[in-house]
Amino acid sequence: MASNKPQVVGWIGLGSMGLAMAQNVQRFLQRDIKSQLRFWNRTASRGAPLESIGGIGCESIAQLVAECDLTFISTSDDAALNAIVDQILTVKDIDGKLFVDTTTVHPNTTKETNEKLKKRNASFVAAPVFGATPAAESGTVLMAMAGSSQAIDKIAPFGKGVIARDVMIVSDQPEKATLLKTLGNFLVAGTMEIVGEAQVLAEKSDLGTGMLEKLLELNFGGLMHSSSRRMTQGVYLPEEGQAPWSNLNLGIKDVQHGISCAQDVGAKLKVAEVALDNMVRAKDFSDAHGGRPLDSSSGYGIIRQDSGLDFENTFVKERDARKEDGSSR
Repeated sequence: MASNKPQVVGWIGLGSMGLAMAQNVQRFLQRDIKSQLRFWNRTASRGAPLESIGGIGCESIAQLVAECDLTFISTSDDAALNAIVDQILTVKDIDGKLFVDTTTVHPNTTKETNEKLKKRNASFVAAPVFGATPAAESGTVLMAMAGSSQAIDKIAPFGKGVIARDVMIVSDQPEKATLLKTLGNFLVAGTMEIVGEAQVLAEKSDLGTGMLEKLLELNFGGLMHSSSRRMTQGVYLPEEGQAPWSNLNLGIKDVQHGISCAQDVGAKLKVAEVALDNMVRAKDFSDAHGGRPLDSSSGYGIIRQDSGLDFENTFVKERDARKEDGSSR
């Protein structure tokens, strides 16, 4: 990369997380670097919000990569990342280019991606983020970076204060960042399982979900309290037409990665196995209801059913009833 001119920056993948992060990068580029973010997404119309703030759409991944020095990737899963990397590798010259993957994938996929790009004299940093779409929109996700120190230095301006509230430098091995993210996902899934079980007990014993939620807020930290709010405030089962904070299908993938990583080293994540079972059964519920999108916290609905309650809690029932009443008038 030339050091006497600003980096040309690109972004591949505009899902809910990717679009939110890309918009923050574009605002930073426009404000501080006086340049414009190039972007590509399979569904081109997803880029309209970026275009409205000055981003430049590209017709193909190959065009974007050819034009950019630094390219961020944000996609859904391992297969999607592999497909993108395969297209990157069709570009004739990627010498000296830097690629940053924010996707949550299996550490083995990260390692393979690094090896593929390294063979073509390109650099790679894994930079998965912790947080759901609202945090991505506000730039308050936590980012974990792993790769060479030189590569990390080049992307540092886009980390803290732009994409993320803070950045953890994990290792010079990119796969260690996605391993850390996998462990983080296990902690989140395990927390949601525990909180879900506790909330069902509080409801059925007439202690009350509000009282338990107050305890979580005062004594057990932000993760447990926010997990509880995702349940009591109906985030686990979004209303019709609303996107989930964190897609259930991706949550299932993330927990499966954690179980796989544990098996690879002869360890077990038994709480993850319980959470995964409930999440898979929640997907069955979604499929039985026309593929209604569910949040990754929707295992709570299964915990409710296993205890003799409806999948929908009172908040969800009242919310959906209000919407139905409004649409019928």
